[in-house]
Amino acid sequence: MTTVDIKIHVNGNWYELAVNPGDRLIDVLRDRLDLTGTKEGCGEGECGACTVNLDGQAVLSCLILAAQADGGTILTIEGLQKGPELHPLQKVFVSESAVQCGYCTPGMIMAANALINNESEPDENSIRKNLSNNLCRCTGYDRPVKAVLKAAKDMKENLNA
Repeated sequence: MTTVDIKIHVNGNWYELAVNPGDRLIDVLRDRLDLTGTKEGCGEGECGACTVNLDGQAVLSCLILAAQADGGTILTIEGLQKGPELHPLQKVFVSESAVQCGYCTPGMIMAANALINNESEPDENSIRKNLSNNLCRCTGYDRPVKAVLKAAKDMKENLNA
């Protein structure tokens, strides 16, 4: 099978890879780059567990071919944390008890990260709408919504400080 050469910027590092035309982004992230924080739930774009940020937008990495990400900037859950310091979204998901089994958490946090970065003051309705693409059977969504509201406020205050 003929491969396709791609160059992707993942979590601050450039990678040049030869991929098969049908390789999905999630498989390249997990199997080739060992970034296993991105989870595969349904593999059909229905659950949101595989959400990553591609060029600043939340995308379902199980539906994106790796070749489609060529030249793109990708941020995964591993890329949010800088050294030992958790990202504000990660901190608040813990402090607000917005994590239970944790399987959906990386995708939910990445969806929230794109929302906060693209919308200056997300409100509860926009957060609920944004997180509705991420299925969670454990939390009931109230705590994750509360966590994203708090993180957005904290991040805005830190920018203005």
